[in-house]
Amino acid sequence: MSLSLLIVSYVVPGFFVTGIGSALIAALIFGFLNATLGLVLKILTFPFTILTFGLFWFVINAIILEITSAFVRGFFIRSFFSALVGAIVLTLVNMLLKTLVGEVERP
Repeated sequence: MSLSLLIVSYVVPGFFVTGIGSALIAALIFGFLNATLGLVLKILTFPFTILTFGLFWFVINAIILEITSAFVRGFFIRSFFSALVGAIVLTLVNMLLKTLVGEVERP
């Protein structure tokens, strides 16, 4: 996840990560917030998510990214639009990295 944040910071304007330490801390906090607050938001907005065919989850991830940037020094997002584009690119980069690394199947 921290590698994904670093890649997104190079691709998305307005999305800044100053170093690997900030990326690691941001990844930890983003994961924690996504597992707690993000889960609650996804449950509460589920009907709206169905109406938007799942695209509203990008908005929720952008909100979680904005909250994460408020807590982590060295991780800054300039605007909500940058957070939204960052959430989309972050999802794509995570999918690409999982495909490249490959997951080991357990019997």
